[in-house]
Amino acid sequence: MGPGATLALKLVVTPLLVGAASLAGRRWGSAVGGWLVGIPFTSGPIAFFLALSLGTRFAAAAAAGIMAGTASQAGFCLAYAGAARRAGWAVSLLAATAAFLVVTGLLDLVVLGTPLAFAAMIAVLVLALWLMPRDRAARDAVDRGFPAWDIPARMAVATAFVVILTAAAPMLGARLAGLVAPFPLYATVLAVFAHRLGGAQPAVSVLRGLLLGLFAFAVFFFVLAELLVAWGVAAAFALAFVLALAVQAGTLAIGRRMEIA
Repeated sequence: MGPGATLALKLVVTPLLVGAASLAGRRWGSAVGGWLVGIPFTSGPIAFFLALSLGTRFAAAAAAGIMAGTASQAGFCLAYAGAARRAGWAVSLLAATAAFLVVTGLLDLVVLGTPLAFAAMIAVLVLALWLMPRDRAARDAVDRGFPAWDIPARMAVATAFVVILTAAAPMLGARLAGLVAPFPLYATVLAVFAHRLGGAQPAVSVLRGLLLGLFAFAVFFFVLAELLVAWGVAAAFALAFVLALAVQAGTLAIGRRMEIA
């Protein structure tokens, strides 16, 4: 696939995925919107385009880094929730971004085997969910009052992120590109708007939903890291997608039973 066709795919696939997720989150509420981010709407296309442009070995290494970035996202969620108890959305976002960068820096220094790293990410998610504050009154809140430009803005920002990161990947290297890719861009937009419109608790609800959805995220990139080279792009992505959807269905059922989402 040539550079022009790859760019065209980025400009079409990414905004469609993010737009669909935004509409679903708006329909069913903040926590469900956060949970949907477990389907890797931005980092999935990044891994796919890396495989097409730089080969399966580079993409597999990046996928291992993206999977490790599950811990960075957990740090983001915990930092935002902690700051939101006493500060507004801007300070909360700064604290969360700082936490993401710190954890990313640490992960860049420590490299574990893929199966061990996957087990560690599952443990991190369980711990993070346990540490996140809960508020029964906020769990069923549905996002309303968004301006007309909200969803187009999300689509544009997510697409720009995919294009820029895939272009910078050869300079960053596979692992660092993978570690940066999971920055929770979509969840950030959801959480900030929820925080501005409804206060801290709806924002925390978004991020709790994100943590629940990250189990499928970790599974998706574990499969890619392990199978991309041996199975090729089509088969590895197909299996990763099927397994991630199965895990998503399971976590939604568990989350509703536990009143997390």
